Amino acid sequence: MIVVPCYNEQAALPITAEKLLSLINDLLLRELINAESGIVLVDDGSKDNTWNVIRDLNSKHDAIVGVKLSRNCGHQNALLAGLQTAYPISDCCISIDADLQDDIFVIEEMVNKFSEEGCEIVYGVRKERNSDSWFKRTTALGFYKVMRWLGVNSVYNHADFRLMGHRALEELMNYRERNLFLRGIVPLIGFKSDNVYYNRSQRIAGESKYPLGKMFNFAVDGITSFSVKPVRMVFSLGLFFVLIAFFILVYVIVTLCLGKAVSGWASLILSLWFIGGCVLIGLGVVGEYIGKIYIEVKDRPRYVVEQILGLSQNDDQHEK
Repeated sequence: MIVVPCYNEQAALPITAEKLLSLINDLLLRELINAESGIVLVDDGSKDNTWNVIRDLNSKHDAIVGVKLSRNCGHQNALLAGLQTAYPISDCCISIDADLQDDIFVIEEMVNKFSEEGCEIVYGVRKERNSDSWFKRTTALGFYKVMRWLGVNSVYNHADFRLMGHRALEELMNYRERNLFLRGIVPLIGFKSDNVYYNRSQRIAGESKYPLGKMFNFAVDGITSFSVKPVRMVFSLGLFFVLIAFFILVYVIVTLCLGKAVSGWASLILSLWFIGGCVLIGLGVVGEYIGKIYIEVKDRPRYVVEQILGLSQNDDQHEK
């Protein structure tokens, strides 16, 4: 099954569905996939006509399954909802965004690596980022480097375009955290994996659903969900400032003994601002982790499925 999370994608969905259905038919004709293969479209609480488009596609094509979340839960939760819907009836699932910027023609290579080489996870990895703006390219590459430095086992230049076999999906469902960062969770599963490489294209329709604010929040979630190094850095910074304070104390005593002490209003104020800023940064980092603990211990459902079209559990409501 191909899982496609959708948020305000009414313009792109008809084109996306047509292209994916054509690909599935081609793979069926060559007997690379079975006749039960299809597409799971997940409406992540869209504010436009996305769900009506999904309903229409479902009525026309038996291969299309529609999943409607009761509200907007975020891209990662919508993707997980689609995977949880599809994996019980699938040998493997492929996740891809609705804008089809990822190359659907490498899906055949993914399937071959799964069926012939025994890979449980196949990552779609971009060859280069020339199509991105300078700012997006620089920040994205910087993010991957920071994640590696923090010890997070993420795949460089990989987003959420991947194939996961049934066994890998079964293990993924055992990860219960609410702060989802699938790019970091999936490599933790292990099993045999491989990469396929492709060039990313422009959106087929509509506008990007990942503005700067969402990208920043996503990066913070990824870092704080998988590493405690920021907290340790704050502790090390505190020790460093204590050491500086000790040397300043020695300097003050020496200048007093020599009678050369000069009151320094500017240096005092600058020091207060600097130390105060560092304290606030430290509190913010610690607060970020405490906030995540707060969210996890409440164990609230990550999403609520309002309606499913195309499966036997049609019109049931599910909480996950």
